[in-house]
Amino acid sequence: MNSPIIQLLVLAGIAIFLILRLRNVLGTRDGYEPPRQMSAPSSRPAPDLEVIEGGPDPDIVDHVAEDSDAAKALTQMKAAEPSFGVSDFLGGAKGAYEMILMGFENGDIGQIQPFISEEVYEAFLSVVAAREDQGLTVDAQFIGVRETTLVDATFDEATRTAEVTVRFVGELVYAVRNEAGEIVEGDEKQSKKQKDVWTFARSMGSDDPNWQLVATSE
Repeated sequence: MNSPIIQLLVLAGIAIFLILRLRNVLGTRDGYEPPRQMSAPSSRPAPDLEVIEGGPDPDIVDHVAEDSDAAKALTQMKAAEPSFGVSDFLGGAKGAYEMILMGFENGDIGQIQPFISEEVYEAFLSVVAAREDQGLTVDAQFIGVRETTLVDATFDEATRTAEVTVRFVGELVYAVRNEAGEIVEGDEKQSKKQKDVWTFARSMGSDDPNWQLVATSE
């Protein structure tokens, strides 16, 4: 066998080897596969989206019913003083409740006088005076406010006077002692719930940011 034939056989063997290697790497395909095309975007028009403006104010409807008189009053308060926020007010009222309640229990009426109306001040003062006349002292420790609920709200457009009524459920340790040091009311070792419904008032838009306690009930 001459040299050209041998060279031809060698080249043929190399070609067969390469074909087998390519089949192992790329795999095989059966049948005809058309070229893939990107799907065309849908020609359907997009639905019209209606923009709703002036919907319910979450800062109001989170605390009172949307169609209630209280919601209307709170809306008027916000219109009269845009910086007013219901949730912010309730947070402040919660702190005021502790301060005023403990001022009353401790007999320190002068400290809380700027935050209560004249009528409430006189009522608190008479109770504190009666306790002193009877030789009673109060030991009170505030534990915390367990509930703060907006009950009602009114707004006088003529005077711009706003009133907001809030129900508080507090917890405190409370004991009343007589002159002999004996406990005649409460328990110094056990806390109790204190329930109050207070009404705060303020002239909206005024320079004085403080609300005043104008009425109390249980």
